[in-house]
Amino acid sequence: MDNLRFILVLTFAMLVVLMMQAWQIDYGPKPEVAATAVTTPNLEPTKQDLPATSGSPVANTAGAPVAVSTSGKIITVKTDVVDLEIDLQGGTIRNMDLLQYPMEKDNAFLNQVRNLVGLPIAEKNHAPVRLFNSLPNKLFVAQSGLIADQGAATIADHYSVFNSDQTSYTLEAGQDVLTVPLTWTDNTGLSVTKSYSFKRGSYDIALNQHIDNASGKALAIRQYNQLLRVPDHSDRGNMLTGGMRAYDGGVIYTQKDKYKKISFDDMGDGNLDEVTQGGWTALIQHYFASAWIPPANQENHFYTKKLQEEHYVIGSYSPLITVDNNSAADFTAQLYAGPKVQPVMEKVAPGLELTVDYSVLTFIGKPIYWLLNQIHDVTGNWGLAIIGVTLCIKLLFFPLSQTSFRSMAKMRKIQPRLKELQERFKDDRQRFNTEMMALYKKEKANPLGGCFPVLIQIPVFMCLYWVLSETVEFRQAPFMLWIQDLSVQDPFYVLPLIMGLTMKIQQSLNPAPIDPIQAKVMKMFPLVFTVFFLFFPAGLVLYWVVNNTLSIIQQWYITKSIVEDK
Repeated sequence: MDNLRFILVLTFAMLVVLMMQAWQIDYGPKPEVAATAVTTPNLEPTKQDLPATSGSPVANTAGAPVAVSTSGKIITVKTDVVDLEIDLQGGTIRNMDLLQYPMEKDNAFLNQVRNLVGLPIAEKNHAPVRLFNSLPNKLFVAQSGLIADQGAATIADHYSVFNSDQTSYTLEAGQDVLTVPLTWTDNTGLSVTKSYSFKRGSYDIALNQHIDNASGKALAIRQYNQLLRVPDHSDRGNMLTGGMRAYDGGVIYTQKDKYKKISFDDMGDGNLDEVTQGGWTALIQHYFASAWIPPANQENHFYTKKLQEEHYVIGSYSPLITVDNNSAADFTAQLYAGPKVQPVMEKVAPGLELTVDYSVLTFIGKPIYWLLNQIHDVTGNWGLAIIGVTLCIKLLFFPLSQTSFRSMAKMRKIQPRLKELQERFKDDRQRFNTEMMALYKKEKANPLGGCFPVLIQIPVFMCLYWVLSETVEFRQAPFMLWIQDLSVQDPFYVLPLIMGLTMKIQQSLNPAPIDPIQAKVMKMFPLVFTVFFLFFPAGLVLYWVVNNTLSIIQQWYITKSIVEDK
């Protein structure tokens, strides 16, 4: 029986080790890479990255040359939440900075301590997170355009050069919507106005492509929207931790499969070719997502491509729409590019909130996230929200933990008698086991009862790990005093030390294993776990400290009442 408890604790320790390694991969110090400004190469366009529809001007050739070209004409757009560039070649969105999300932030409390002891204040990178990027080694852009049916005139794709009346656009104070129009015409009488609409406080960008056809003939036209990206391999994990890292790659949402991951490896293995009503395509990364959302009331065709130099494309195109001569038509889509805030994303498109990936434990993670939000709405502090969730979890499992603690208290009470039996029958293992089981039956003690608290905490602990590591609201979220970011480790290691102390106290209330070797190993666990938790996010350690403290109070009271009951 002691062996089972020992194995459970070892298993839990192994999970902690794996999560610590995964956390270090995602948040640990990375080797510094010189930020060299590289000019985007102006290659001769081959248009191999266009969707291969029945009316596409090119075939869908795997491994095609990459034509990352630019007109050199860039306009800038700034709202209250984003600062971005639009390349007039194709109206491609690039170099988008998320103004509300700095790379790093100052810890005022820590800076005051450094001043007091005469240490220099560490420099922080206050630059905003850059989502879309035009650097070749970090290339990530949002492209869109129009393609015609076979044999028709060339339409404005993401290689066509547009015109703009202004070189910069700014969302002014008191202005709720900012519209950026781009125009393109050809010598046949065909013109396209591509307009992006930005809303105050929103990462949802509306795209409208208006076609005026005076070419003298009817045209069958499709709209396409796609994301082009080079994967970031700077923090690639190993075989043990790779499965626990935040997912970085493509996803689609369809009526049939709902949320489905399309990794870069999947794109390399073969081109996606899927049709659905509505849906969306996206590329996601830690904390942030970029998704093209075509109209929900039309049939959309999803596709992927792998080009040379690890350039990957994921996107969708619309059904053909015939635009008669001397008539007009509009194509629309939405681009969400920003933080993965679930309540916001739920309003943008069905299933978009699923990009916050809690792995196989989503069915537990989402209720925990919902509860955290409810408590945060009242307290305004994510640290207090974690404490509140811990209290709720303890209340939820109170009856089960009450039974477990009673069983452990009974085991503690009969511990001297078990040792006496062990001494008496040390040369007769079978007789010892028989007498031990008889004692358990007489005292109504269940040696397996103490395993339930460990089993209960494992899925909750894993879920909280995913919630804290995947939920952007915890990024740089302050608690109090020196804890100014719940998503990173405690800078002074105070919480891990308190956690180790509470674990030691809780262990002293439990019956020690009869096997002396197991007993010595168990005594080492508070120290070992303390070392592990030094590198864990402060929010997760806070949960563990509160959980241990509540368990100590409950277990002490139960043990005291049973031991004193003669």
